[in-house]
Amino acid sequence: MKTLGNILWNFPFFGFVTATLVLIFGVLLTITVVAAPIGQGLIQHGLFLYWPFGHAMVDQKELNIPQNPAWKVYSTILMILWIPFGIVLCLGAIVQVVGCCISLIGIPAAIVVAKSLGTFFNPVGKKCVPQAVADELERRKATEVVKAHLG
Repeated sequence: MKTLGNILWNFPFFGFVTATLVLIFGVLLTITVVAAPIGQGLIQHGLFLYWPFGHAMVDQKELNIPQNPAWKVYSTILMILWIPFGIVLCLGAIVQVVGCCISLIGIPAAIVVAKSLGTFFNPVGKKCVPQAVADELERRKATEVVKAHLG
């Protein structure tokens, strides 16, 4: 019989399981072609969950990656259809964050999942990039805000 201590000790392992399931689900959605925008976002999210420290999830718009207008419209329609599934995945991820925070060893896994809650809800157009790229994008945004306030 498993004790509560054994269950809590193994809870951070669910981060690896989550990453694998997200990656497999993303590949399956991409193979269907119909849900490819969501699948591509989930593949990137799965890669982020495997290597979370030193990486970040950013929107492709911030990276200035050109996109076909028809693909953008199709992605928006799919995103609207994805909302109920995204809510369920977000709630499951929140339960995982709370469960990981119960034990001290699970806190790093909880931080990773908490950082990626937005991607569970909206995976379309997300990209896993090195943290240095995300930091540079944030610095550029901050510079624009300062310029706007200074005139």
